[in-house]
Amino acid sequence: MLADHDPAQGPDQDLLQRLDRISFPTLGHFLEDGFASHAIRTLVPGLRIVGRAVTLRLATPNAFAVNRAIATLRPGDVLVIDPCGDRAHAAIGAVTGTALQCAGARGVVSDGVVTDIAELGGMRLPVFARGTSVLTTKKQEAGGSAVNVPVQCGGVTVHPGWLVLADDNGVLFLPAEVAAAHVDQALASDQAEPAILARLRAGEPASAVLQLAP
Repeated sequence: MLADHDPAQGPDQDLLQRLDRISFPTLGHFLEDGFASHAIRTLVPGLRIVGRAVTLRLATPNAFAVNRAIATLRPGDVLVIDPCGDRAHAAIGAVTGTALQCAGARGVVSDGVVTDIAELGGMRLPVFARGTSVLTTKKQEAGGSAVNVPVQCGGVTVHPGWLVLADDNGVLFLPAEVAAAHVDQALASDQAEPAILARLRAGEPASAVLQLAP
């Protein structure tokens, strides 16, 4: 079923808005799968992503393939790059980052590296990657790359059209139906948290405040 997912059939705006209200680590209480490796981290702190994945399998450090993927983006999309193990060549920099932003993309998540981090930070583009490099992709055509196919990113198989949730804590990929099944539970947990914190700060013992057993 997931292999036949149509990225044009994205999540509804109500679901996206509700997801944007939750603390993403709250979903870690209810889910076990879809969490990217901690090695993929924010490179522009303080920004969040809530959007739908447009995936790029980048078989070689081919700048043309990156440009073609960016040309497909619509507002609300997140470019998810699988560089096929290449963690040396940066696929995103100032020009491609500007193109992403002008297309209305919510950000980019790469299982590799990026460059021009000062410029990307200056434009406040959410960028999640393994690090930075001054070595970049080349304007040399090569085969094997593809857009909107299942890719590997941070140890997760990501399908086109899946949701991408990312913040300073990390990155989560999940189908819209999984997010919809847990978003209200996460919202309720977040709404209960301030009262729990207040009780602890008021001096109540942890044994009286925290759940100690099922």
